[in-house]
Amino acid sequence: MDDIGIFLQILFWGLYAGCIYILLATGLNLIFGVMKIVNFAHGEFLMIGAYITATVFLLTGINPYVILLLSMLVLIGIGAVVERLCFRPILGTGKLNEIFLSIGLIYIFQNGAAMIWGDAWQSVKSPYDGITIPVGSLNVPIDYVIIIGFTAAILIALFLFLKKTRIGMEMRATSQNRKGAKLIGINVERIDVISFGIGCALAAAAGTLWVVSGQVFNPYMGSIPAVKAFAIIILGGLGSIPGAIIGGLLMGIAENSAAFYLGGVWKDAVSFIILIIVLVVRPTGLFGEKGE
Repeated sequence: MDDIGIFLQILFWGLYAGCIYILLATGLNLIFGVMKIVNFAHGEFLMIGAYITATVFLLTGINPYVILLLSMLVLIGIGAVVERLCFRPILGTGKLNEIFLSIGLIYIFQNGAAMIWGDAWQSVKSPYDGITIPVGSLNVPIDYVIIIGFTAAILIALFLFLKKTRIGMEMRATSQNRKGAKLIGINVERIDVISFGIGCALAAAAGTLWVVSGQVFNPYMGSIPAVKAFAIIILGGLGSIPGAIIGGLLMGIAENSAAFYLGGVWKDAVSFIILIIVLVVRPTGLFGEKGE
């Protein structure tokens, strides 16, 4: 019975951690799917979202889960500016330009955040800190349950947006064929801005959930989550949102299992071990399309 309880605890903690990875990777995959750009600075949008949530919460005392919406809206605006001023001028000029641009943005965002908020590690206690609810034989922090619920709600809203709205359908069409989308009258530049903004908003949501889960943060904390997000979308298949969801869950469960059974030093390594195995067996990822 104890073994089952430990297994369920690892599974639940992996599910909670996977939610943050899912939101970050889904936003990154959405941007890549529509614009086909590589943005290594995506983790910095998570960092900014974390600081926005923490700052507003400490100044006003508003429930941080409500601030999540504000954080997402702010990052939509920031993302639109970054896309318009930085990525649009170099779109289609080569992946190397995109990589060096995004690396430059990493340093700009990190140093800007350090100037505004300082570079010390910080943490914020959720209003529900210490409150647990029984789930079977486990006493689960209520924040983890809320985080899973919020993630599911955001993903359902994104699914309905992409499937049911005109803009969502135009985003899907642009993702499938940019030239074809232009020929049928879709303003692909407008779709690029919207896609980039939504991708950044999802990163902001991940940053908010990072804060309320009690994890520490500083201006340099976005790099590792960004690398893991890239690993997840490669694992699940480039451009596949279902792949990002499955990959994020696998990443969260694998990390927590490794940390428990092998020690914390293996937490980051095991995710990339799984990635290497999947790429050897299926280079296109779990949900990627096979080449001709």
